[in-house]
Amino acid sequence: MSPWLTVVGIGEDGFTGLGKSARRALLSAQRVFGSPRQLQLLPHCVRAEQQPWPSPFSLDTLLQNRHQPTCVLASGDPMFFGVGASLANVLPSEEMRVLSAPSSVSLAAARLGWPLQEVTVLSIVARPLAALNAHLASGVRLLVLSNDGSSPAAIAQLLCQRGFGPSHLTVLEHLGGSAEQRIDSLAQHWTTTRSADLNLVAIDCRAALQTPPLSRLAGLPDTAYQHDGQLTKRDVRAVTLARLAPQPGELLWDVGAGCGSIGIEWMRAHPSCRALAIEAEPSRQALIELNRDTLGVPGLQLIRARAPEALATLEAPDAIFIGGGVTREGVLQACWERLKPGGRLVANAVTLQSERALTDWRERHGGDLTRLHIAHAQPLGEFDTWRQALPITLLEVSKSLDA
Repeated sequence: MSPWLTVVGIGEDGFTGLGKSARRALLSAQRVFGSPRQLQLLPHCVRAEQQPWPSPFSLDTLLQNRHQPTCVLASGDPMFFGVGASLANVLPSEEMRVLSAPSSVSLAAARLGWPLQEVTVLSIVARPLAALNAHLASGVRLLVLSNDGSSPAAIAQLLCQRGFGPSHLTVLEHLGGSAEQRIDSLAQHWTTTRSADLNLVAIDCRAALQTPPLSRLAGLPDTAYQHDGQLTKRDVRAVTLARLAPQPGELLWDVGAGCGSIGIEWMRAHPSCRALAIEAEPSRQALIELNRDTLGVPGLQLIRARAPEALATLEAPDAIFIGGGVTREGVLQACWERLKPGGRLVANAVTLQSERALTDWRERHGGDLTRLHIAHAQPLGEFDTWRQALPITLLEVSKSLDA
């Protein structure tokens, strides 16, 4: 089967910058889909019917004319945050071919002299700006695909709020075209309120001296969170997440989430990790929303309900953490039943009643119990002594693959 659909990556230099195969495909197509800006780049010799993408975006019109010679215009590399990836999800590879142009990040790296393999690429096109927070660290270089002309100023403001005002920003407008322009400034000195809508922001991250470093590893400082006292403390959190063992693409249920710390650090472990925070208390729901944005995981999904009632309709998880509600009737059983085969369940207990619930569960289902005793040095008069925190009992159990 020869492809009926050709996805053409087109740059700011328009039709003249395309190779022979791309030009030939456009000249022989019956229909060409693209954004209004992309369609305006085509010369009069392209006589195909031009169809702008509908708003909201949909592939339905394109797919209704399947198997007719069709072209889709995309910016730069169609498979890099582009429409090519969306099409690949619904069409077999033999029905389409992709003719790529240099992506905006490739052009940006060339202009800046940044080795592309050493750069983190992010997109805030129709995505929350808060996602940048998880990637901020001194020495990191970021290339950010902007949503529109207001994005650079918003990025500069966010960097200043997060203690990264000394970071160097470069805004690259209309990369590869005749109107290409570059603007450089420190985030704390940024004054441009509006840039061209088609822009990319390069960030050479530099933290202010007083900005505390936040690792992507488990065990952030307790001060990184806003909480009402219901917080899995730093050392216990690190041990708990080590047992939950987040893997790329996996889903966690954080049951009785409190301020959301376990789900947040699960998602910070890898960009593709997902988490549902299940919390019934409205004041704590607000804390979860605040913490997830501050720490750069706005994709953490908040389930505003109580376990076990809320669990029946949720997507089955790869791992479950139960930090609250261990003694509530049906919570442990409901979590265990919904956990995927091969999944991990970790529950923490601090009271005698919750410890007894974990002990009883272990007798029926197996698993490992661990007791954590943590003490911190604190002043006692003119001297220091150890202050013992409440001991934590931790249950870790894995579900068999044939369950």
